[in-house]
Amino acid sequence: MKKVKILTITLVIILITAIAFGGIYMKKQNRMENVVKEYEYAMDLKGTRNVRLKLDEGTTTVIKDAEGKEVKDTENLTDDQIAENGYIKEEIPNNSEEVKNEENYKQTKKILEKRFEKMGLNSYTIKLDKNTGDIVVELPENDATDTIVGQIATVGKFEIQDSETGEVLMDNSDIKLANVMYGSDNTTTTQAGTRVYLNVEFTKDGAKKLEDISNKYVKVEENNSDENAEATEETNTETTTEENTEKKVTLKIDDTEIMSTSFEEPMRTGKMQLSMGGSSTDQKTLQGYASQASSMAIVLDTGKLPIKYQITENQYVLSDITSEQLDVVIYALLAIVVVALIALIVRYKKYGALATISYIGLISLFLILIRYANVVLSIEGIFAIAITLVLNYIFVNKLLSKLKNEKINKGIVNKSLTETYKEFFIRIIPVCILAIVFCFINWSPISSFGMVMFWGIALIAIYNFIVTNILLKIEADK
Repeated sequence: MKKVKILTITLVIILITAIAFGGIYMKKQNRMENVVKEYEYAMDLKGTRNVRLKLDEGTTTVIKDAEGKEVKDTENLTDDQIAENGYIKEEIPNNSEEVKNEENYKQTKKILEKRFEKMGLNSYTIKLDKNTGDIVVELPENDATDTIVGQIATVGKFEIQDSETGEVLMDNSDIKLANVMYGSDNTTTTQAGTRVYLNVEFTKDGAKKLEDISNKYVKVEENNSDENAEATEETNTETTTEENTEKKVTLKIDDTEIMSTSFEEPMRTGKMQLSMGGSSTDQKTLQGYASQASSMAIVLDTGKLPIKYQITENQYVLSDITSEQLDVVIYALLAIVVVALIALIVRYKKYGALATISYIGLISLFLILIRYANVVLSIEGIFAIAITLVLNYIFVNKLLSKLKNEKINKGIVNKSLTETYKEFFIRIIPVCILAIVFCFINWSPISSFGMVMFWGIALIAIYNFIVTNILLKIEADK
């Protein structure tokens, strides 16, 4: 029975080890794909995406009438039609000379940093040339990089305009916050779908403006009535139709029209929800809507860029550390572990062998835990893995040394384990505190080290209390 229990635990550890180092492969779209999550690497290991931003020196063509007002819907006008109507073409710089100053350059850098923070980035660099206004951003290369790059040069200009006159009724200064919301749609006949909304909450003054606008630009119902039914029958005149011209507002982001509408009723909550796409029950579709809404929310929530930029460079730069060099480090570390475990077996015999089996399981579980705990691995993070393995080896060796000269039974195992826990964790209290502090430092090398150490120490405490303890007790059971 003892051998069956040990064999069962050993087989489970072998399975975990196979998953950690090999993965789990399943058939997807006629190909085998590893469904185990990949490691997330920092810029020093995976390389970087270098994005260069320069001031937009271009111009925008604006057509104005004789009174100097901008003419709308001029896309299809020919030069002859423009001349006939007395319109004038003007080339307006995308960035006036007044906005090209160091204060605005610094403000742009600050806003970009806020956007990256809201995107959850903690591994990036941003450099500003205060003389030219040029900005160079280095980002970690992953699946989200293209989405992030697409938002870097977005100005985030928000406006609510009068649809007829183009008068700006509200702008970015009225926004308090923007986020993503979800709502249930019960109009479907089969099952309730989900809608994704861009929620914009306005400041106190902005909320008052929104209420005033919604009162003024209210939707008007067409009123079809017979002026006089009896007179209609006598004179056979047609029913008159009273038509009211409906005033509308246009909502624009970066001069792109999002919607044009009037209001059903006064808006007194100071909030506006804009539906992104339609109602859906498909998770992939909803994720697409949510991603779009999140991008817009981050841009609006962090404020409008004071200067318009354009991306002039977007390239991937390889890491200075090659995969071959990284493999050498990993294989060297594994070789050291193998030699250390052999020494454990030679010194402590069968209990050393059981501790070795447990140790291998901890390594495998640790490598899986790092992936699913969203730890970003840097060179410092790999160093923290090595430290964790050393700490666990010290713990196991200390435990086995207490058992070596004892007549082993379950009571002795419990007593030795308790003593080892007290001695070991009291001594590494400074390391524990340092690991926790490092977790909250917003710099990838340090946070990577801290996160790896935190999960490593937690795993040493929990795993050895369960697995190593059980294996030793099974062997000690007479």
